Amino acid sequence: MAATATSARRVALASLIGTTIEWYDFFIYGTAAALVFNQLFFPKFDPVVGTVAAFATFAVGFLARPIGGVLFAHYGDKLGRKPMLIGSLMLMGVATLLMGLLPTYATIGVWAPILLTLLRFAQGIGVGGEWGGAALMAVEHAPKGKRGFYGSWPQVGVPAGLLLGNLTFTALSANMSEETFLAWGWRVPFLCSAALIVVGFAIRLKISESPVFQQAVQRDEKERAQRMPVIEVLREHPKTILLAAGSFLATNATFYVGTTWIVSYTTKTLDYERTTILSANALLAAVDIPLMMAFGLLSDRMGRRGMSLGGMLALALFAVPWIMLVDSGSIGLFLLAGLVVQACRTAVYGPQSAFFSELFSTRLRYSGASLAYQIAAILGGGIAPMICTALFAATGSSLSIAGYVVVLCLISFASTYLLAETYKRDLSDAPTPTKL
Repeated sequence: MAATATSARRVALASLIGTTIEWYDFFIYGTAAALVFNQLFFPKFDPVVGTVAAFATFAVGFLARPIGGVLFAHYGDKLGRKPMLIGSLMLMGVATLLMGLLPTYATIGVWAPILLTLLRFAQGIGVGGEWGGAALMAVEHAPKGKRGFYGSWPQVGVPAGLLLGNLTFTALSANMSEETFLAWGWRVPFLCSAALIVVGFAIRLKISESPVFQQAVQRDEKERAQRMPVIEVLREHPKTILLAAGSFLATNATFYVGTTWIVSYTTKTLDYERTTILSANALLAAVDIPLMMAFGLLSDRMGRRGMSLGGMLALALFAVPWIMLVDSGSIGLFLLAGLVVQACRTAVYGPQSAFFSELFSTRLRYSGASLAYQIAAILGGGIAPMICTALFAATGSSLSIAGYVVVLCLISFASTYLLAETYKRDLSDAPTPTKL
């Protein structure tokens, strides 16, 4: 029942395409929140307060992600990985399509932000279930010694989704007036999701279930129906879940600082053009793709833990220069800073699917990996744009953002240090390793 190289590539490609579509849906919300949602859904607020409110609805998606992680992980560890991938994709697609059809505050008043928040919550549930399933399918199908490389494919869905979303918004911004963009142009990326979901659904129907999961099912078929995987992993491995979440905290937060808060900051406070920033972020997302795959491949030879430690240390040291280069007003220096930050981040994120999968045994893997990832998503990415907006408003200095990044990097460094190396472990019988 071992996966062949051909089936491994097919599953990795399906995971990449599916996660790209899901993250496209999730990220276009962040871009719209940074650019227009304060005007369309919170027009009665002061502009700064309206931006904070728009980012608060952005954060709601992250608050929902652990719910999606728990829900999909429970059934993913009991029924299989494949059905959960299909379900999460459909939920995300419907929620995103409805956002594109949603009336604004000017039409239905307070119901507009309420409905927007509910749909964002549904998006969060969908993406919360997505990552664990896609990561595990790729890693559990991977040939021996190549889990880091194959596991990087669903990770690539993040920059690919961001690239697709930014290109869409960039094209609209370049070809529409501000009035047209506010009137209906912002809806186009959300409505395009319908076609993407159909493609992703058709691809995911054709892939096979994880062979590692099927073997585990055969071993404990009678016990499986009575199990509560999420409860079990929380009871048996709370330290590993918290340390894994901590190891991902800075990576996740700095991603959303760069792709959401900085979009708002540079276009509304500094003198950057909106199209220029969106194009720059699209270019950075494109560079992220080969970086993630390279670091995933490298981790199969050097290990996951050491690369993560190096990435977090380098990011902590570069936090202040990063913000200073953004403040320079030069798009060239902006891109240079972004490239350095991404190299630090992808050293952690590229191998992460393999690293998190190797921390847990097959029977609890979906639950353990998903919980760790989604806890970090709340404490890191979900609230990062809102915290940055509040910090800048309170201090008047962008260097406060650099201090925030440094603190997160130190937490992630310490958490990673307390986890043991995993890349040589057997997935079919992986224990839960920590150094505690």
